[in-house]
Amino acid sequence: MDLRLKGRVALVAASSSGLGLAVAKTLAAEGAHVSICGRDPAKLATAHVEVNTMGTGEVLSTPVDLRDERAAAEWVRRTADTFGGLDIVVTNSGGVPFGPVDSFQVADYRAAIDGNLLPHVSVTLAALPFLKEGGWGRMLMIASESVRQPHPESGLSSVARLGLLGYMKGLVHALGANGVTINILAPGFHRTPILDEQFGADVEVEIARVAERIPLGRIGDVEDFGALAAMLASDQASYVTGTVFVADGGNTRGIG
Repeated sequence: MDLRLKGRVALVAASSSGLGLAVAKTLAAEGAHVSICGRDPAKLATAHVEVNTMGTGEVLSTPVDLRDERAAAEWVRRTADTFGGLDIVVTNSGGVPFGPVDSFQVADYRAAIDGNLLPHVSVTLAALPFLKEGGWGRMLMIASESVRQPHPESGLSSVARLGLLGYMKGLVHALGANGVTINILAPGFHRTPILDEQFGADVEVEIARVAERIPLGRIGDVEDFGALAAMLASDQASYVTGTVFVADGGNTRGIG
């Protein structure tokens, strides 16, 4: 299926590795011009090469700490200036420590909001004028399956991600009049560097254990996630907005 993304301008936040990188690579493979960012210049340089080999579009990479709202806004403006506008905006953020809700202090929750929720807001606010001006646009926000069912061992993430759900819902009407859709992508367990770090030395054992309780019998591939994002960014998804798309192999089945 031709998603008609060739020549579109896509901005993908926190995209030097993991799910963000997978989305950037898939959009590039569909012919879009792609702007990526990350905090680590070395990882970002590697990601630039990977994205650049995927398609014929141009790639722009910028070192950005998305917790700095001015830096985030400047990256968005630079992308629009470089490519002449914005069509697709994928907001994303770094992870947070793993643990139950009662294992953290107020300062931990404040840091989670600053690092896991507000980067989405900063990028969105900077991108809105460009999306509205174009009269066609796609916004995708990468959250987690916790927006459907908060996980008892992911206290910080659940609190921050549910805040993102409320923010997304509030933007649906405001964007719709300008032909812009907005949806949340809610991934479950996917094989990413962050997951490997979280599971530690016994990563293969832990992955097998998690896979046993997932109806599809495996954790997700990042390429599958990238394909879902590309579909939602396409013309074919023009009547889909204000929705949460859970990609978790059925892990939160029947909930919510």
